Amino acid sequence: MNWFDLIIQDIIVMARPSLFNIYFAAASIPIGFIFAVGLTLMRASNNKIISYLASGYIYAFRGSPLFIQLFMIYSLVLSLNLSVWKPMGIDWLVLHPLFLGPMVLILNTSAYSAQILYGAYLNVPKGEIEAARAFGMGRVREFISVTWPNMIRLAWPAYTNEVVFLFHATALIYFTLPVIDEQKDLMNKAGELFERDYNVFLHFSVAALYYLVISFMIFLLFGRFYKYLMRHQAVEKTRKISFAPKYLR
Repeated sequence: MNWFDLIIQDIIVMARPSLFNIYFAAASIPIGFIFAVGLTLMRASNNKIISYLASGYIYAFRGSPLFIQLFMIYSLVLSLNLSVWKPMGIDWLVLHPLFLGPMVLILNTSAYSAQILYGAYLNVPKGEIEAARAFGMGRVREFISVTWPNMIRLAWPAYTNEVVFLFHATALIYFTLPVIDEQKDLMNKAGELFERDYNVFLHFSVAALYYLVISFMIFLLFGRFYKYLMRHQAVEKTRKISFAPKYLR
């Protein structure tokens, strides 16, 4: 077989493993984002205890490697198996990589995302907040109508990078958690193929190709949504640069 045929064969073989990487990311991103919003509000709270608790959580998960977090949480969950999970009859779920993997990723990405959102929160234009209060808006209405739209616009580019980093981090899941049956991700499958013929360049290059293509799709999708968020600025820019008379526009 020539090189082209070998590459096509590897692409076909790794199609199913890539779905596990996509699953880990897709299962953790939405829930992690919701947790991150809650952590952001906790950190911005006037209650110092709540604010310090949120800050401590964010620091703990941002300050330690994901690889160690996977080991520690898996070890903790495993140690509680006989005393907690098995008597409750949920050991099959709690110890399963398809549950435990996203759970760890959720805890990790919520800390990073909260830091991004908190930075955006601090940079919301104060004039708009003062205007909302001058109109008599309550705290909830002010957050929904003024603070949140500005936060999400400011945070979205950095959050897009966090989502891509999270997808890349899915490569670590099966380095720490057990592989059940044929539930292998890209890195596991590439390693398995390498052990057969020791062609490291071929198999890991195809795995890298999958990461590149899926990352590109994430950038494309999130970039489109960012354009939607900033659509009002595009209209304002068009109005500013249009010097032609109205009847010529």
